[in-house]
Amino acid sequence: MTAGPRGAAAPLPRPTPSPASVVRAEGPWTHRDVAANGARFHIAEMGEGPLVLLLHGFPQFWWTWRHQLPALADAGFRAVAMDLRGVGGSDRTPRGYDPANLALDITGVIRSLGEPDAALVGHDLGGYLAWTAAVMRPKLVRRLAVSSMPHPRRWRSSMLADVKQSAAGSYIWGFQRPWLPERRLIADDAALVGRLVREWSGPRLPDDEAVDTYRHAMSIPSTAHCSIEPYRWMVRSMARPDGLQFNRRMKRPVRVPTLHLHGSLDPVMRTRSAAGSGEYVEAPYRWRLFDGLGHFPHEEDPVAFSTELVSWLKDPEPDR
Repeated sequence: MTAGPRGAAAPLPRPTPSPASVVRAEGPWTHRDVAANGARFHIAEMGEGPLVLLLHGFPQFWWTWRHQLPALADAGFRAVAMDLRGVGGSDRTPRGYDPANLALDITGVIRSLGEPDAALVGHDLGGYLAWTAAVMRPKLVRRLAVSSMPHPRRWRSSMLADVKQSAAGSYIWGFQRPWLPERRLIADDAALVGRLVREWSGPRLPDDEAVDTYRHAMSIPSTAHCSIEPYRWMVRSMARPDGLQFNRRMKRPVRVPTLHLHGSLDPVMRTRSAAGSGEYVEAPYRWRLFDGLGHFPHEEDPVAFSTELVSWLKDPEPDR
């Protein structure tokens, strides 16, 4: 299939693959389901060793970590990529999409895997939840690596006080309308998903296979609604008691070694917004800016991203 101009989404090939074939894509990994926090979660895993749990962002699912799974397994880790609640092969529950509960999903999966703790690696929304889990359940988080997402308190202040960041994250404000965002996401075989993935990338655009895979995954019934619900909570709760309480809870510092990764050309999360997150970490904190990459550094330059991640995970005394 020939790719269209940047941001364009070509028609999906026919016949459309089944949801199972998309979610459980073949590869060197193993698929299975685990129970945690009152729901069922799909995971893809490979390798043996200390657990590294990978958390995807929007508008993606576990498959976004297809390059890091083998890289981590080869480096001596047990690499597990999970589908967040409501996405991919995980349960689509009617509620439970606030960050505190989603973080309990993550720590519950760690326990269900029989591990005492994990290094959390999160991108975008997965990064927001990784920050949250490290604060809420610090004994279960050995290390923290976050890509393309500031600390939740930094995210909140940037969205409210930084006009440029508010404009860059305008899609989140658009998600606050009822039902229309879901319909737009899945219209024309989820063409909008393809446009977002391409527009948010740097010069190294994703290939058609990757774009179509994300479009197919978003087209699975109820996925669009469940994908948007966390963002609705993040905005609508800002002035509500539950949101204010969450913001206060996130004042607790992160006390595990933290690696913060960001693309210099990220169009939806400004470097300035992300870079101030170190003030919430009372542990070794390393900032790594990938020059020339956009919102998806782990896919745009998987070798550089995986090399940085593995090196940091293996460093017994990561520097501040």
